[in-house]
Amino acid sequence: MLYRDALRADAVYFKSGVGVSRKPTLWLNHTEQYGKECAMKTTRGSVASAAVSRRRFLAGAATALAAPYVIPSSVFAAPPSNRFGIGVIGVGGRGGDHLRTCLGRADCQVLAVCDPQQGKRDGCQKTVEAHYASKNGGTYKGCGSYSDFRELLAHPGIDCIFIASPENWHALHLIGSVKAGKDVYSEKAMTLTHGEGVAVCEAVRRYGRVVQIGMQQRSWGIFRHACELVRNQYIGRLHTIYVAVPGGQALPNAAPKPVPPGLDYDMWLGPAPYTPYNDLKCSFNWYFMSDYCVGWIQSWGIHYLDVAQWGAPSLCTKGLQVEGVATFPTEGLANDSYRWKVNIDTADGIHTVYTDDSQGSHGVKFIGDKGWVFVHRGGIWSEPASLVKVKIKPDEEHLYEAYDHHQCFFDAVRARKDPSAPVEVGHSGNCLAIVSDAATRLQRKVQWDWTTQRFIKDDEANRMLTRPMRAPWAI
Repeated sequence: MLYRDALRADAVYFKSGVGVSRKPTLWLNHTEQYGKECAMKTTRGSVASAAVSRRRFLAGAATALAAPYVIPSSVFAAPPSNRFGIGVIGVGGRGGDHLRTCLGRADCQVLAVCDPQQGKRDGCQKTVEAHYASKNGGTYKGCGSYSDFRELLAHPGIDCIFIASPENWHALHLIGSVKAGKDVYSEKAMTLTHGEGVAVCEAVRRYGRVVQIGMQQRSWGIFRHACELVRNQYIGRLHTIYVAVPGGQALPNAAPKPVPPGLDYDMWLGPAPYTPYNDLKCSFNWYFMSDYCVGWIQSWGIHYLDVAQWGAPSLCTKGLQVEGVATFPTEGLANDSYRWKVNIDTADGIHTVYTDDSQGSHGVKFIGDKGWVFVHRGGIWSEPASLVKVKIKPDEEHLYEAYDHHQCFFDAVRARKDPSAPVEVGHSGNCLAIVSDAATRLQRKVQWDWTTQRFIKDDEANRMLTRPMRAPWAI
């Protein structure tokens, strides 16, 4: 039986048709792109040395803010004391979505955008200023536009940062934001590497900031209901989980070219190794290039791997034995897997099969000895069918209840509490993806210890948990 709950279609999966084609396809200049973030051009690149002085910020902003920029309070439902100043880092596809969401909220005011691609950031700046000008009935020139994220972080009016950059940038942006006293909504995957994830978790707790990771199933009723059914043993003893997500892509080769005007390429690369510019790189294609992302085994997979760990906590608390196979492109720019099958076994006997969805039904299926429940963004099903109508009793286990990921974030910021997808959840789910990818690249079985967060007696695998950052960047 289908239990409908706010049917939603994921923009990437359903609009682009990813997951429909069962063969790797060539993605050229894809128009939807996460905005690449702003790297640093200083002689030192550590987050600790990345502060931009308030004096420098104010001096640089003077010209941009010379025109009228005060918006009457009547435009906003919330008074200034209860209004969030917003900065967005990375204004491509997802960053643009976050920006539009914040523009639509009367308790938010977008104050700055940041992207190394001038056309993207200037276009979003114009969108913001036109929006507030129309609300004001006049003119507005109060949205900053930066290539360097440190300048955005120095903006004295910004309370909350939205990060929508590629994974190779996330750790630096997250740590820099919390050190600057900002609360953060960051896109998944939380970090490119395991080591970066550990550093982010430590920084968030050290500086006492609220961070929501963009794993929106944690604020989605059907996923919570599925996991509550599993955790309260309505399907009996859980023994098997199937997880399937869209597979990756292959890319052609591309010749090096001069950096086009309006692109701060050094800032685009940031901590990634230097490679020459080409026409394919600074686009959606970075998802499938290991310098910037582990691939969709990580960046899409985190969504449903997180659902799996939500329903089966031992996936992120008990020891794991992991082995898998994957298919990688043999030529072209892409070097992340586009097909994979990974078997994950927990110490308490739960077997998880994690694949791209050419090899399994898209979604998450929990199987117990008395029934099953299957969930994806289109709905929830079960056997027996009556399970989806079960109301969880007051004395049974209830999970974090939220219905909108952005609203959950802002509520948590006001209450100074964790949101539905805090950093530890973002890190553990990301670890499942990273460990799975490592097993496929090593082509052998690995064992993961959650207590030490290391592979057991496996130096080769442990070396894969961190990567060097291109100078002058460091955490």
